[in-house]
Amino acid sequence: MKIFRHIADVPESFKGAVVAIGNFDGVHRGHRALIEEARRNAVERGAPLAVLVFEPCPKEFFRPGAEPFRLTPFRAKARLIASLDADALFALPFDDAMAHRSAQEFVLEVLVGGLDVGCVVVGSDFRFGHGRAGNASVLSYMGEMEGFGVVILPTVPGTSGDKISSTAIRTALKEGRPEEAARQLGHPFTIEGHVEHGDRRGHTLGFPTANMQIDGYIRPALGIYAVRASILENEKVVSTYDGVANLGIRPMFESPVPLIEAHLFDFSGDLYGKHMAVELHAYIRPEAKFASIDELKAQMSKDAATAREILARHP
Repeated sequence: MKIFRHIADVPESFKGAVVAIGNFDGVHRGHRALIEEARRNAVERGAPLAVLVFEPCPKEFFRPGAEPFRLTPFRAKARLIASLDADALFALPFDDAMAHRSAQEFVLEVLVGGLDVGCVVVGSDFRFGHGRAGNASVLSYMGEMEGFGVVILPTVPGTSGDKISSTAIRTALKEGRPEEAARQLGHPFTIEGHVEHGDRRGHTLGFPTANMQIDGYIRPALGIYAVRASILENEKVVSTYDGVANLGIRPMFESPVPLIEAHLFDFSGDLYGKHMAVELHAYIRPEAKFASIDELKAQMSKDAATAREILARHP
């Protein structure tokens, strides 16, 4: 998959593409259905399949300094979209100029003048242009006027008939329900990053951990999780381990910012500097402060046993 950051960089070979447009935070089941619909149209037209997103996300642009909310930072989002066999990702900058483009200007300057789209595929709740003035109906009308196709995909329901949405997934994570988040995502919620040096308290307690920052991600409920961690090299998984992780501030030691500290079962070696992806599979318990180190170690053993039991049911 080719990634283009500016419309001026898009070569003629990707003009006339069928383009799925959206935020795609999480690349959840609804997003996948949208991209799959775009693929079907691309095959019919014999055209490239492309996905259009904005970086930064418009919400980040309009609310700088707000609490992190992303389910997938750009690197993870791009890899998930690539796994769906998109030919191109148009990651256009969302800046002041983009924010002030009217709906008509966005269509004429970006979709027609810049990308020369053959067809666009959007969800029924799609909004675009300054003040979110444009909607799917406006886009359909302008498509007729400018000669490109428009496909509007209805909301994709979940297995329980509820709406699949990034907002609902964020709520599930904040409430300590990673299984529900995974049901809507179609895959476990995952935090990626590079393993950093910590204070080595885990080693002294008999539970060495791989520590990562969670900058840029939504903050799920703080606590202990059953996890599955993968080591990545060149964007490819090279090994995977079950484990148990603390996501939080460690009340016994009062970390200044939340971290994820994963203890990987049956692993020995050096992970410092490695790129790791940690999937949250189940919430075991909230963080707690214990009366003694021995009490903490006993609880950590119980948590590890619980995580092993949970993960054994989901190989």
